[in-house]
Amino acid sequence: MQTIQTLPRRSFLRNSSAAMLSTGAVLLLAGHGAQAASQGDAAADAGILNVALGLEHQGINAYTLGAKSGLLQKPVLDIALKFQADHKVHRDLLIDAIRKLGGKPVEEKSLEAYATALNANTLRNQSDVLTLAASLELGATNAYLGVIPTFKDHAYAKVAARLAADEVSHWTTLNQALGLPLPKPMMFGA
Repeated sequence: MQTIQTLPRRSFLRNSSAAMLSTGAVLLLAGHGAQAASQGDAAADAGILNVALGLEHQGINAYTLGAKSGLLQKPVLDIALKFQADHKVHRDLLIDAIRKLGGKPVEEKSLEAYATALNANTLRNQSDVLTLAASLELGATNAYLGVIPTFKDHAYAKVAARLAADEVSHWTTLNQALGLPLPKPMMFGA
């Protein structure tokens, strides 16, 4: 039986747009919320949202890589494109929120940069693509759930919870496509 693993967070921070985030966002991810909050509530919230935006950029590009790989068969390809469209909605929501907070949204990297970071050259079949996508969805779920308590503006906590719910839905669908069991109780956010 296969298992889905999340990509290491250190690897994500080293290989993604998250490395360009404000000190406040990095402190929040490291569990130093009080220090980050001293930089200002709006800046802290914008920093957290920028981390989320980095995850959405990564997800969009992962689905692009999967779709362009030629490894996905219908109807799996259609589902992947639907999930990619969902991530684009998430991206646009986050960009708008970051700008409203006075922040600058992190830029999307090139497709080649994501391909390298995600080791796309190792994808050999549909199962490999689905396993990668499920891993990213689970990582995003846990990231969203992890930052909910850190938002100064509770409206953003609600947004993060709604995004986490979408990620869980994607993960569950991908997990089922791989023939893996349903999640255990209290699996998410751990």
